[in-house]
Amino acid sequence: MSTNTTQAVRLAAELRYADELQRLADADKDTRPPGWKLSPRAVRRFILGDEALQVSRKFFGDDPLIDRAIVTLMGHQGLMLVGEPGTAKSLLSELLTAAISGDSGLTVQGTAGTTEDHIKYSWNYALLLAEGPSQRALVPSPIYQAMRAGKLVRFEEITRCPPEIQDVMISLMSEKQLMVPELGDEARLFAQRGFNIIATANLRDRGVHEMSSALKRRFNFETVRPIRDLQFEIDLVMAQVTREFEGCERVSVPRDVISLLVTTFQELRAGQTQEGTAIKGLDATMSTAEAVNVAYAAALQAQHFNDGRLTPREIASQLQGVVFKDSQDDAKRVKHYFDTVVRERGRRDTQWKEFHDAARALWQ
Repeated sequence: MSTNTTQAVRLAAELRYADELQRLADADKDTRPPGWKLSPRAVRRFILGDEALQVSRKFFGDDPLIDRAIVTLMGHQGLMLVGEPGTAKSLLSELLTAAISGDSGLTVQGTAGTTEDHIKYSWNYALLLAEGPSQRALVPSPIYQAMRAGKLVRFEEITRCPPEIQDVMISLMSEKQLMVPELGDEARLFAQRGFNIIATANLRDRGVHEMSSALKRRFNFETVRPIRDLQFEIDLVMAQVTREFEGCERVSVPRDVISLLVTTFQELRAGQTQEGTAIKGLDATMSTAEAVNVAYAAALQAQHFNDGRLTPREIASQLQGVVFKDSQDDAKRVKHYFDTVVRERGRRDTQWKEFHDAARALWQ
């Protein structure tokens, strides 16, 4: 492995889990669809885990969703993953492409500036002027490369693209071919078996650029929902933070502090306390991924500025960056939550009292 790879902050899934993918491939005796690196059952094991093959679980949530997603990708429809921000839609699309195609890097990032060139192809203009239109001068988009190689391609945040750019996808998904008129006899590219599209869209983006009904018909929609089981989410956040500090003796991450964090996130996300009292939910993203980020940052603060033991003080400090972004209403709701729910719990529990006192001291 190169120095560039070993020093990477985050490797692509097919590199990060290369050993697991190889073990699954070696043990895979089931039929593989054309163009797939693994069988559907092996893809499922890669994502949901297999203790016998020492394959870790990577997606936590709705297991039947994984089965439906894999079946969709074997058919003619694209897969659309929708949900609130931070519900691991992008992670799931990365895992699926890594397991099925062995390449999660063929990605179009949807933005207001996405153009037709990003979806189809562009040109190396120096070669174009020197040689005229040719395969050598053509710069293929990720979708072009996926069609040519028979792989999956990811389209992130598709509803961020203008409608006219979204609609370029309609003919590509229906006809499974791409025209390059400039190339004459080589003008038509036919998608190879194994090609399909996984798109993602945030429910918070509704109204930004609504997809046309024609484009919606080309996708099967699956909703990725937040984790609702408290203990399961605590286990997940604990596992993620512990993994980040693996081998570091200077950091202690108590489970009861993570429990306090996750409980706060779940209550502010759902708009209801564990006791059943209705509270005002937040507009801010209170996802599991955000909880992991807060816990990790708080543990770093404890490691480098305090005694190395994570406490509610660091959680309260790092929570500000999540809830106090650009919404005055969120700020008022959080302060009300601390003045009522957290303060009341603090009368019975020292951890919650420390959490309340630290937060109020920071926010005055």
